[in-house]
Amino acid sequence: MKYIDRLFSETAESGKPFCLFACSNEPHSPWNKGDASIYPPAKVKLPPYLVDTPRVREDFSNYLAEITYYDSQVGEIVGLLEKHKLTENTLVMVVSEQGNAFPFAKWTCYDHGLQSAMVVRWPGKVKAGSETDAMVEYVDVTPTFIDVAGGEPIAPVDGLSFLPVLHGKAKVHKEHVFGIMTTRGIINGTDAYAIRSVRDSRYKLILNLNHESKFTNACTKMPLFQSMIVKAKAGDKTAKRLVHAYQHRPAVELFDMEKDPLEMNNLANHADYKKHIVRLRKKLELWMEEQGDKGVETELKANQRQGGKRRNKKDK
Repeated sequence: MKYIDRLFSETAESGKPFCLFACSNEPHSPWNKGDASIYPPAKVKLPPYLVDTPRVREDFSNYLAEITYYDSQVGEIVGLLEKHKLTENTLVMVVSEQGNAFPFAKWTCYDHGLQSAMVVRWPGKVKAGSETDAMVEYVDVTPTFIDVAGGEPIAPVDGLSFLPVLHGKAKVHKEHVFGIMTTRGIINGTDAYAIRSVRDSRYKLILNLNHESKFTNACTKMPLFQSMIVKAKAGDKTAKRLVHAYQHRPAVELFDMEKDPLEMNNLANHADYKKHIVRLRKKLELWMEEQGDKGVETELKANQRQGGKRRNKKDK
């Protein structure tokens, strides 16, 4: 924090504006920071998409503790703003990067993985305690910051400023938001498991383009998932259903995000919802075309765009 303290001190002296990205590694696994005793494993409330095992409860407890540790880091930075009397003229935006690293979250296109917490404080500009259902994406953050500073992008950007939402002047930002996931080249990833998604304010469509494959990733190697498999093999019906659902997906998934925000009930096979699949699929395919995304073809070339140690020699 000493460098942030120095930045704020220099800013207070000079009066010059600043933009700081303070990037924490928490609550990224391993979850080994924070006081887990305040979240007793036996008392934590697990989401229904997780199998209830002692290991899952222990890890979830540690995960919550590390979130709390992350919160304390945010508090330290806010405290430094107050120390240097910069609070009243500073926009603070706190985001969580992605959802948790448990099954049906990170490494998927379910909202438990795609959704990111966003908390904004801007005295006199953002009403304290206000909430919004407006859908925004990370590509919207940069143009928003530029807008806040009174500037204009010097080159075209993908996102759109959501400053009107922050000011409370707009309740809607985007009509559709999109997701993409690849397992090709990731830790313990299926050779190719392409997932694409789109959602509006009510419905969410997910296409599993390589759904015949068994879905694997770093999560399926984790002890918590292995404990779910053990419980499933022991005959627990719920565990068996969830373990299978995580690793074996249908080609199409549709969810009513208003009635089913945890995406537990796939409506894709219900005739009454076919119109939503057709409508959202057109939006998704148009977006993929705009991105140069050819689906499975693009997926199979994923390793060619990766650098570092994970790139296989045979893919050069």
